[in-house]
Amino acid sequence: MNKKILITGCIFGVIAIGLGAFGAHSLKSLISSESQQTFETGVRYQMYHALFLLFIGSFTALNKKAKQAIFYLVIFGVLCFSGSIYGLATNDLSGFDFKHIGFITPIGGLLLITAWMVLLINFFKIKADKS
Repeated sequence: MNKKILITGCIFGVIAIGLGAFGAHSLKSLISSESQQTFETGVRYQMYHALFLLFIGSFTALNKKAKQAIFYLVIFGVLCFSGSIYGLATNDLSGFDFKHIGFITPIGGLLLITAWMVLLINFFKIKADKS
């Protein structure tokens, strides 16, 4: 499970860097500055959660069940949150109207918040070190 989490974190990071560069250079002349800022928000949150997955995959005090829950919450959260933001920011460039599925952005955000809450709850369960 740890290897899968770490690999996913790296993939999310690579994609975030690529999309960030794409947004800063290629999209600059194609979308408004407001849409560019929106796109950057999606990239930023994807990168935050790439790093989060790297932490989760490396943290030994979490049990497998908690790691698995966080892993899936983050995957679906990033896909819904950042993915919908990418679509909404570039809406004018595609034939699909992403405004019709904009409702999944807050669902993705809720999944990401839930992943962090699962981590918090599991931190409370860790026994205090007696040294």
